[in-house]
Order: sequence, then structure tokens, then C-alpha cells
Amino acid sequence: MVAASSDQISLEVVLRFVDAATDALAEAREEIDALNVYPVPDGDTGTNLHLTVSAARDAMWTACGGDPGADLGPALAALARGALLGARGNSGVILSQMLGAVGARIVRAGTDDRNAEVLAAALRDATDASYAAVGEPVEGTMLTVARAASDAALEAAADPRARTADVLAAAATSAREALARTPEQLTVLRDAGVVDAGGRGITVILDAAEAVLTGRRAPAAPATLGRPRIPVPVPADDLSEDGPAYEVMYLLDADDERIPPLREALGPLGDSLVVVGGEGLWNVHVHVDDVGAAIEAGIEAGRPHRVRVTHFAEQVAAARRRTTERKGRRIVAVAAGPGLEALFNAAGAHVVRGGPGMRPSTQEVLDAIREVAAEEVVLLPNDPDSVRVATVAAETAEADDDIRVVVIPTRAQVQGLAALAVHEPGRSFDQDVLEMTATARHARDGAVTVAARHAMTMAGPCEPGDVLGVIAGDFAVVGSDLHAVATDVLDRLLRGGGELVTLVRGQDDPGDLAERCAAWVGERHPHVDVVVHEGGQQRYPLLVGVE
Repeated sequence: MVAASSDQISLEVVLRFVDAATDALAEAREEIDALNVYPVPDGDTGTNLHLTVSAARDAMWTACGGDPGADLGPALAALARGALLGARGNSGVILSQMLGAVGARIVRAGTDDRNAEVLAAALRDATDASYAAVGEPVEGTMLTVARAASDAALEAAADPRARTADVLAAAATSAREALARTPEQLTVLRDAGVVDAGGRGITVILDAAEAVLTGRRAPAAPATLGRPRIPVPVPADDLSEDGPAYEVMYLLDADDERIPPLREALGPLGDSLVVVGGEGLWNVHVHVDDVGAAIEAGIEAGRPHRVRVTHFAEQVAAARRRTTERKGRRIVAVAAGPGLEALFNAAGAHVVRGGPGMRPSTQEVLDAIREVAAEEVVLLPNDPDSVRVATVAAETAEADDDIRVVVIPTRAQVQGLAALAVHEPGRSFDQDVLEMTATARHARDGAVTVAARHAMTMAGPCEPGDVLGVIAGDFAVVGSDLHAVATDVLDRLLRGGGELVTLVRGQDDPGDLAERCAAWVGERHPHVDVVVHEGGQQRYPLLVGVE
């Protein structure tokens, strides 16, 4: 499930793929959740697939620092481990195994191997791994869709003229065709009038990969795939009259030879058994009535940890209880330094540490949303990379916890400060979000940093040690003096007018940069107010905001 650019499988394209797959699953999450009637109608397959891919993406970006020139092998290893550790639900665990198999095959590829053949073999390995992971494979599911995709990919790759684009297009097309046939293979799907939810997730991922490689978007999914939620009755004591009542998941530290006996022990206890992993770390998923027996089987095999038990019917009641326990509205903000953290705290926000090069994980933001125990939450990511993370966390909190969450896509710390300054809890939620969003949008932002390596920027080439001026996230100035570049940035920002300039001093400020810039504004623009804050952020000696 990875594409190649110019017929080369590179880290740059893998990074674009995981971003595209995450976005595509975010967009399709509700649709896929609505399709979810098998193996249990708990309406969370889309959410689980989305969270699994998001965890994989976060791990890979952290491992490579978002640098497309980093080593591909370690990045793919981090992708696989992130998926394994962050897998949610039956479908997420299976998908994590597939992602790991794809990455492993790409890493094993030799320099003389045709990339079309490597990609096809990777999809085949992903399918084989998914079937091997499931205790009792069932056709008409995501396994069937994956098998159709890999078979088509292998057939396309057999042509010596085939390129990766041809292989991926064949796989994506065949997956969509196989998905349409799933109601013919599973009675529960036919009776509900839907296709398989996990299979739909596979087509979304393959379509995203094809779009990254070719620029072509897949045909729109038919409206009948499940846009409206399917009403499924939930009995009082169980999700279905004849199915297991609990989902048990845990990570397991165990030697590889202990896994076959574990599968044999768990198999008779229930259904939807999936055990994936390797090299001593495994993710175990099973639906059972006897929770204790499922966990004891893990103890016999090794060391279970991060144990999660979900009573399907209790999910609904727990969500209702949590809603009644929450009160009010809170702001969650990402802060890039200790001084900025203090500023956001003083304004009443709950802070998650992050910023450039230190993007918080989806789980960290989600934990913060839950910790504030509010009915309504506004997220201020304050960094371009954190906007996507905040969006995933918000969607998860809304789906799992029934919290109303809105992300204001602030791309700079000074935009977050501006938005927070007009926050008014007494207003309606929609009006408060509207005012904060408008203020953040009208806050022009800039920064000063120092180049770490040779690069070509929008302002021209730079060398290590050059001073770079940033405006609205783009490099606009290249110079040699911090003060000269900073005042150039200020001059450009103030050309459009302004009443207030906010200067945030970073940990690499030589000592008087912020004060000298404040004095410069006072001389050149005496009608403009200036505020200097201690931010303590890394990489940027000075952040600038103009309102």
C-alpha cells in the first residue's frame, strides 16, 4: 500500500502516502462506521482504521523528522511498529500486519529489482500476512478485498513493461470490484444492504496510494455504500444474542514459538481472533465471553500489557454517563516552549507540549481533550504539522466520547495567542469559535530562524548558518544578521497595517533581539503597540505576530 514517484519507491512518496491515507480515512470514517455490521455491529471500523494509520504515520514522522532524505528502512520499521502499537479493533490489527508486511518487502528489495514487481510482491505479502493473522479467515471481508488487489497487482507486474502506476491502478480497480461482491459472500452484509466495512477501508487506502502516484482521484463511492447510519438494535446484556459480549485486546511480549499455542488456547474461547507482530512483540485481539481466560492465555504465553477490555453494550451506556459528567468549555493549546506554555496556561488553556520538530502525538492531544472533562473543547494546534494530529484527535473524541470538539487551524504560536485573547466562555460555542477563528485568521505571523543545511528556498539559496525570515510559513528572507532579517520580516508584515505587534523570544535569542526589534517598531511605527513575551521555543530565536 505504497506508491512510487518516477517509478521509484522513496521515503518522500511514503510520507505523502501515509498523509493521504490518513486524510482519506478521516473523510470516509463516518461512511465506513455506518457500514460496520460484521463481525459485530459496533460502528467503529472506520474510526479504528483511521486511528491505526494515524498512529503509524505519527511514528514514522517522528522517526525521520519529516525529512524525505532520511533512511527509508528505519522509517518503514517505525511505521510498522507504530501501526502495531496503535492498532484499534479487529480491522486495525489486521491492517497493522499488512502495513508491516509491505514495509518489510520494500526494505528487502534489491537494487536490480523492478519496482513494479516489488510493489506487487509487497501487496501479496500483505495479503498473506493478513490471512495468517486471523484465526478463522472469512471471505467477503477485508481479506477478500486485499487478496483481489494483490492478485491483480501480480498479474499487472508480470508484464515487463509495467510500471508501479500500472500495478497500483490494477490493484485499486480490482479491490473496488471485489468490495462490490462482498454482499454475495456474507449473508449479514446482504441482509443489511451494505458492503464490508473493512473492505471499504482497503479500497480507500489503495485509492489514496493511487492518487499520490498518479494524481488521479478514484471514482466516487456510490451513495448506497453507507452514508446514512444503519440502525442496529443493541440488546441490554450483549451486542447480539449469540455473539461474545467482550472485545479483549492487549500487547504481548512473548517469544515467537509461544504464539501458536496462544492461538490454540484463544480459538475456542470466542471469535474474531487476530494475533499479529513478531520479534517478541505481538498485538492480540479476540471477542470472548470469558475475559479472564483470554488474559490468562496471554500470561501463559508471555507478558500482556496495555490490556483493553470493551463490553460492547456498555459502550453506549458509558458514553452517556461521560456526557453527563462533563461541564463547560475548555481550550486545549499546543505550546512550543516553557514560556509559551505559561502564557497559554495564564489565559486558561490546557497545554500540550509540541511545536516545530516536536509534534505531539494524536494520543497526547486526545488525552488532553479527555482530561479537561468539558462538554465543549476548542483545539489550537499552533503549528502546521499539529493541525492534522489535532483533527484526528478531535474526530476520535467526538466518536468515542461524545465530546463536541472544534479545531481552529492555527499554524503559528502567535495565532493561537491571538485567538485565545478573544475567547469568551459566556458566548455560544459556535459564536466563540467564529470569533476565535476570525481573529486567528487575521493575525499575520512571521519568525526568524537559522539554516541548518544548504537548501533552495522561495527567497533563494541558503547555506548553513544563514539567517532565514519566515512569513506565513514560507521562507521570505535570506540574510546574515538576525536583527536585519527580523526587521525585514516586521516591515513586510506591517505594510498591510496593524495595531499590535507581538514578539516572542526563543531560547536562541542572543539576548537583546526582541528588545531591539521592539525599539525598531517604536521608531518606524509609533502608532503600533508592541508586546514582548518570553517563549523559550527552540529553533526560532524570534516569533512575530501582527494584529
